[in-house]
Amino acid sequence: MTTAGDIMHRGAQWIPAHETLDRAAQLMRELNVGALPVSDADERLCGILTDRDIVVGCIALGHDPARVTAGDMAKGTPRWIEADADVDEVLHEMQTHRIRRLPVIDGKRLVGMISESDLARHLTEGQIAAWAGSVYARTTAG
Repeated sequence: MTTAGDIMHRGAQWIPAHETLDRAAQLMRELNVGALPVSDADERLCGILTDRDIVVGCIALGHDPARVTAGDMAKGTPRWIEADADVDEVLHEMQTHRIRRLPVIDGKRLVGMISESDLARHLTEGQIAAWAGSVYARTTAG
């Protein structure tokens, strides 16, 4: 059985909710990542911050990234997966919620992230096609 822990990228780091977006961007550059899990004061997941969130949700609106915090940008219900979860559970979680990055938790501790590139390296072409079809599919109003 292939698990989330088998396919994840290790070494993911939190950005505390009180940190500013300019610091988040610096950390993304240092880690060479495009997303950071956001943690509350108790180191619980409260959201995901992406480089796109910083650009579109802050800078493009004329806001100062030195004054806006990661917590200000954390929206919605955060999703995660346990490290021992089967890869089918990973795909289900990502497909159901149409997400491209998924934090991996082990005993309430962040241990990694699963991204599109991790899926591409570890899954079959059929699994990738099904995942991409559901995550990137546009919904149409009836």
